Amino acid sequence: MFTQLVPMSEGSVGGIGVVLPPLYEIFWSALVLLVILLVVGLYALPRIYSMIDQRRDAIQEGLDNAEKAREDLSLASRKKDELLRDAQAEAHQIREDARAQAQQIVAQARLDAQVEAQRVQDAAQRQILAERQAAQISLRSDVGLLASELAEKLVGEHLENTDLTARVVDRFLDELEAEEVPIGGVN
Repeated sequence: MFTQLVPMSEGSVGGIGVVLPPLYEIFWSALVLLVILLVVGLYALPRIYSMIDQRRDAIQEGLDNAEKAREDLSLASRKKDELLRDAQAEAHQIREDARAQAQQIVAQARLDAQVEAQRVQDAAQRQILAERQAAQISLRSDVGLLASELAEKLVGEHLENTDLTARVVDRFLDELEAEEVPIGGVN
């Protein structure tokens, strides 16, 4: 059925010789392969290994840096939380100090107001006392004049002895003070 397409020539080998190349081709192929292996082994593989080592070192350094960055981030987060807690505590303390100062200021203002009120009251008391004494002196002199005029009218003569008139007026006023007649006139 099938016919052979390639005619066999004289001196051709049949059987296993078709699969196996000639010996000289195996020798030269092995020699070329050995040279390629030597060139690759001596020049290319060290460069490839050094590039792989550099790459591995770079990857390891990147991983180490990433781990360090993760630790730094964690440390920074803890510091931030600690600073935030400290700031909140400090703010709380400042608020408490401000409240205490406000209470002190209010207490001091109350005390100052009480002192000022007492001072004003004392000044008013002194003013009232001074005005009372001035009124008493004025009243005493007015009452003295009225009493001397009354005495002159009763006696019918003009009292020329001023010492005697002053003694009579003082005695009259002392008797009035001893009776302590309230102003308004009702006992």
